[in-house]
Amino acid sequence: MMSWILFLLCIPCCMAFPAGVQTTIDNNEEFAKEYLKKFYINGEGGIQRIPLLPKIYQMQAFFGLEVTGRLDEKTKALMKQPRCGVPDVGRFSTFSGNPMWKKKDLTYRIKNYTPDVTRNEVDQAIQKAFKVWSDVTPLTFTRIYDGVSDIEILFASKDHNDFLPFDGPSGVLAHAFAPGDNIGGDLHFDEDEKWTSGSAGVNLFLVAAHELGHSLGLDHSKDRNALMYPIYSYLNPNTFQLPQDDLNGIQSLYGQKEKPVVPPKVSNPINCQESISFDAVTTQRGDILFFKNRSFWRKIAGKSEVEQLEINSLWPSLPIGIDAAYEYQKKDQVLLFKGTKYWVLKGSKVEEGFPKNIYELGFPLTVTQIDAAVHSEEAGRTYFFVNDRYWSYNEENSQMDKESPQRISKGFPDVGDKVEAAFRSNGMLYLFSGNQQYEFNTIKKKVTRLLKYTSWLNC
Repeated sequence: MMSWILFLLCIPCCMAFPAGVQTTIDNNEEFAKEYLKKFYINGEGGIQRIPLLPKIYQMQAFFGLEVTGRLDEKTKALMKQPRCGVPDVGRFSTFSGNPMWKKKDLTYRIKNYTPDVTRNEVDQAIQKAFKVWSDVTPLTFTRIYDGVSDIEILFASKDHNDFLPFDGPSGVLAHAFAPGDNIGGDLHFDEDEKWTSGSAGVNLFLVAAHELGHSLGLDHSKDRNALMYPIYSYLNPNTFQLPQDDLNGIQSLYGQKEKPVVPPKVSNPINCQESISFDAVTTQRGDILFFKNRSFWRKIAGKSEVEQLEINSLWPSLPIGIDAAYEYQKKDQVLLFKGTKYWVLKGSKVEEGFPKNIYELGFPLTVTQIDAAVHSEEAGRTYFFVNDRYWSYNEENSQMDKESPQRISKGFPDVGDKVEAAFRSNGMLYLFSGNQQYEFNTIKKKVTRLLKYTSWLNC
C-alpha cells in the first residue's frame, strides 16, 4: 500500500462507497469539471482557475489508466462508477507520522441499528469486520454497551452533527475518522442506503471492513484488488480474505499478529486447580455451560467430553466476562447478564431486541451487577444473587417477590455470604461460593452435599 495517511482536511475523515456521479449530464467537459472539482481540487481555488488537463492527468495516473489528458471512453466510464467520496489527490495537510492508535486493546460500541437487517446480522457483520483486522495485527476489539468507546458506530442520515452530512440513497455510503480522541476512529453509516448481508443492496460487512481500515489509520489504495480501493465492489463475505496490499499497510502501522504460546496438551481443556472460579454457569437443553472471561466450556449431556469454545465464535453480539446466567426451560431460554444489561438466547441465536436493562425486571438502581442467577422449577422462582443478598423473581407475573431482597444466609443456610455462580440439575441447585460447590435442596432448604468446584468437568 503506497499511501495510508488520512488527510487532515477530512478532520480526518474517509467516506466510503459509493459516491455516484450524475450520469445524466450530457456535456462531457462539464461533467468532468464537476467530477474533478469534487475529487481532485482542494485548496487550489475554483475549477475555473485550474487547468483541466493536469487534473485529468492526475486522475488517470491515480487509477492506473493510460495518461492521455483526454476524456477518452475509459476515463469517462471510470468517472461514472460508484466510488468513495473522499478526494483522491490534492494539496492537503497531513499528519506528522502515520496516524495510528497508541494502544492495542480497543473498544467499540454500536449506538443504534438499521432496520434494513436484523440486529443480529448487524452485530455479526461488525464483529466479522473487526476480525478482518484483528486476525493480522496485535489489535484486539472488545464491544461495550455503556459509556464511551474508542470506536463509536452509528447509523444516521443527512446532517448528523459531524459537519459531514450524508447525501441520501446511492451517494456516499459511510465515513470514518482517523485514530484519535473524541470523534477519532468513529464510523458512520448512511441510513438512507439499503444495507444487506448479501449481494443485493450494499453489503454491510464489506463497507464496515473498509471503514475500519480508515479508523485504524489506512488511507485509500491504488490497488484495485485492495479492500481500501476507493470504488465499491461486492465480494462474497464467506470467502473474503484480506488482500496483500491491505495486509502490508496495516502491518506497517501495528506489526504482525503475535503468535500465541501453545500450552501443553492436558486430558481436560480446563484448569483443574482448586483456585479455578467461574464467571457464570447455566444449563442449556441438557448441556452445562461454564463461562470464564472470553471462553466457555460445554459439558454435553450424556457424554464425558468437555469442549472449550470462544463466546464470540457462537454469539458475536455477546460481551465477554458474563456475570450471571440461567435457563428458563418453560420458554426454552437462557438469560445472560453483564453489568446492568441482559440478553436472551434461544438455541444458538440471540433473541431480537436485546440487550435490555435489568431494571425492567424490578431491580433498584443500587444494583449494578448480578453475581449469579438460577431458576428453580421446584420453587417456581428465579433467584438472583447480589453480594450477600438474593432476589426472588416470579417468572409467571414478571415481578419480584415483595420480601426481596433477603440475606443469602436466610434463604440458603450454610452456603456462605456470597454466591458466584449457580445452576440447576435433576431437581437440585448447585451453588458456587469460594472454592466450594454446594448441592442445595430448595424444598428442604438445606445443603445435601459438598462437591469439588470442578466436579462436573472430569477433574
